[in-house]
Amino acid sequence: MDRTFNRIAELLETRKSDTVQAPGDRTPAAVAMILQRGSNGLELLFIQRAAHDLDPWSGHIAFPGGKLEAGELECQAACRETYEEIGIDLEQGRYLGRLTDIVGANLPVRVSCCLFSVDRVQCAPVLNEEVRDLFWVTLSDLRDPGRHLQSRVAFDDKRFEVPAIRLPVEDKPLLWGITYRLVMQFLQLLEGESAADEDSYRLPELVELDEED
Repeated sequence: MDRTFNRIAELLETRKSDTVQAPGDRTPAAVAMILQRGSNGLELLFIQRAAHDLDPWSGHIAFPGGKLEAGELECQAACRETYEEIGIDLEQGRYLGRLTDIVGANLPVRVSCCLFSVDRVQCAPVLNEEVRDLFWVTLSDLRDPGRHLQSRVAFDDKRFEVPAIRLPVEDKPLLWGITYRLVMQFLQLLEGESAADEDSYRLPELVELDEED
């Protein structure tokens, strides 16, 4: 497994600049993409946000994270928010690197995504009031062409036709928007790689990225 995470870290290290230039009025935020080795290969951790009238992502599928506090670096904020929201201390895991920042299309945010690997056995999640649920999804499910679709979604009284993923977890909304874009960026980073003998990172050809959140 170390070989797999070593390769992911190498790919993140050698990729093009991991930041984007954005207008100064964009609020900086950071999320954590957390990976672990499951019985069926690599898995990503997702949360479902709790329902809240003041949260524009109320009830959505997301990664743990939030806004940067004064003086914080992006991955410091991702670690702090992860511990506050789900009780996982990423300082006990391994930092792998960062993806390219995502600029929101419907909200004035710039989101940085920091990747970590953890030992699931050593994790004891404790969800705060901002998080409704926590679950893991295998890369094979995220790559499955049968789970990729175009769907109409609502956001802030607007409706969009967006690419999305139907997750293999009962009673969960579609994965779309910023989190979808980060997942696809990660899968594209791994496409063609064979970090572990049983892992294949080929993406479904039908998928087209959309800039909507």
